[in-house]
Formats: sequence, C-alpha cells, structure tokens
Amino acid sequence: MADWDAMRVLVTGGAGYIGSHTVLALLEAGHQVTVVDSYVNSSPLVIERLEELSGQEIPAIELDLTDYSATNQLFHSHEFDAVIHFAGLKAVGESVEKPALYYRNNLDSALSVIEAMQNAGVKKFVFSSSATVYGPKAPVPYQEDWEPLEATNPYGQTKVMIERILTDVAAVSPGWKVALLRYFNPVGAHISGRIGEDPQGFPNNLMPYLSQVAVGRREKLIIHGNDYDTKDGTGERDYIHVTDLAEGHVAALNHLGDQQQSTRAYNLGSGVPTSVLELLHSFECAVGRELPYEVGPRRAGDIAAFYANPARAAAELGWRTSRSIADMTQDTWRWQSANPNGFADLEAATDS
Repeated sequence: MADWDAMRVLVTGGAGYIGSHTVLALLEAGHQVTVVDSYVNSSPLVIERLEELSGQEIPAIELDLTDYSATNQLFHSHEFDAVIHFAGLKAVGESVEKPALYYRNNLDSALSVIEAMQNAGVKKFVFSSSATVYGPKAPVPYQEDWEPLEATNPYGQTKVMIERILTDVAAVSPGWKVALLRYFNPVGAHISGRIGEDPQGFPNNLMPYLSQVAVGRREKLIIHGNDYDTKDGTGERDYIHVTDLAEGHVAALNHLGDQQQSTRAYNLGSGVPTSVLELLHSFECAVGRELPYEVGPRRAGDIAAFYANPARAAAELGWRTSRSIADMTQDTWRWQSANPNGFADLEAATDS
C-alpha cells in the first residue's frame, strides 16, 4: 500500500474476537491503528498478543464509549481518518433477557462515536453489522437490498437501528462515507494460534461450543434439531473464517474513498451453507477423534438455513472468502488446544 493510502484508524472493540483479527489485517495493509475497548467482554492481554504478532506497538485506550464526554475527548486528543466500530454487547440470549441494557449500551456507544466524529470532522465509518438484520422473512440467499429489516431479538434490533442512524446521518452530512458489513457466521482463529474466540460464559455459537467439548470444558454437543429440510436434517449456516472477515473490513475501508453512495451495505459470507453435522465432522478431523453429541429439540426461532449472496462485495470491494471449512476447524483447534480456558489462564498467571 502506498504511503498516501495509509489511514489512521480507530478500532472500537479492537480487543474482541473480530476486532483483534481486523487490527492485525489493518496493520499488515499499512494502516496506523489505535484500539479503544472497555474490556467488558475481552482481555487487555489480547493487545500484547497483537503486538507480538505484528511486531508493532499498538496504542490501546481503556474507555467506555457510552461516556459522551470521554469519547469526544478521545477524538480531540487524537487525529483519526476513519473508524471501524465493533464495540457493543453481542450475546443474543442475554439481549432477550436484558433488552434495556443492550439498547442503552449499543445505541449510546454508537451515537457517542458518531457525535465525536462529527465534532472532529472524521467522515469514514465501517460498521460491524450482522446478517441478523434480515429477519425471518428474507429469502435465501440474503441480498443487501432486502426490506424491511426486522431482527427477531434486541441484539439484532440494535444493529438495524444503528444502520438506520448511520444511513440518516451520512445522507445529510457532506463527505460522509459509511460501509455496513453484514456478517454471517464468523469462526476460526489466527493461524498462529495466539488469538481466537474466547466467549464469556456458555458459548452462544456452534464452533466455540464444539471446541469447549473437545478440551473437556463441556460434556457434549447438543444439536438443536435434525429434522430440517436440509441435506442431513441439521441446520445450515454460512461460516466465514475470521481472517477472511478481517480482510473484508480492510477492503471496505480502502474502498470508502471510491464508494459512490454515502452508505452501502455488504454481505460478508461465503455463499455456501454448511450443516451442523458437516462442521462437527470437520472439527473431529482436526481434533483426531470423535466428539460426543446428542440431538435435542429445535430451538424457538431457528430456521433451516441461511447464507449470503456475496456478489456485491466481490464486485465492488474485490473481496471474497478464500479459507475452507477445514481451515476454520484446524485453526480453531490450534487456538483452543493451546489455550483451553482462553485468556483466563494467562490472566491468572499474570495475577499470581
């Protein structure tokens, strides 16, 4: 990347799972990165691992972005060219139990950043959205122009609302360019095994659930239904390697200067559905043994299959996935087997 292309990028939630991998991808592309994180669902030790992997010092600021005054001060004391916004609470089940917490935290943090950007004259924004915005009525494969967006849980609704807010702000703010990145199912870990997914509490998603079964933290996998209208009866999802996803953020950021619309949505997925059993068997190959599981009833609200139409990202961003399901499971197992309890073991060692 030429020097004139390099940007000073603020990555909110940069110590989280997707944020941390994106920080590495940004540094590899030649951008300068500052991380801000509250560490509510992440660990400061992630920053140490990122510095080790990148060979660079990474400025990292501990900050609650719902604090409007502190967020404005952050932009006053630093010069940024762009923001990639990951910060927010993200557990679907918890959002159903504590909707007010999710609406307050996720909306306030986004509005705080947007206000600070406007005050500082920063006009490039990449937003970490989700395929949950499409809702239960959207036909598969999901396409970006589907309306209306109607997520079925408070977490997803915060993504819908922030997309609307950004669209409205950019429409009346000259020079603003916003990319809305709708993820499908991020899995995997950095190929080094030094950073990966480390969910707090019971894992919400299949891959960390599987990996915790493999290291003995969970007794067995529960498959929620095997009577769907799919190739093997289990639910099908569009899994994307987190490193592919991180590279999608870099592609979107680099494209903002050429983006014709003030706001543009992009699906980040492979376009290929993979079933629960297919992912399980691939993970068993990575581990080298069979893993215990049983079939339970369907979960309320689950659908048989969903996956992306990723054509827009390929055509406009020049981005597409390149890593296989085998890559995803092997990289996950490399991370989890080396860090059975995630970053908790490292934090315990640091405190002792």
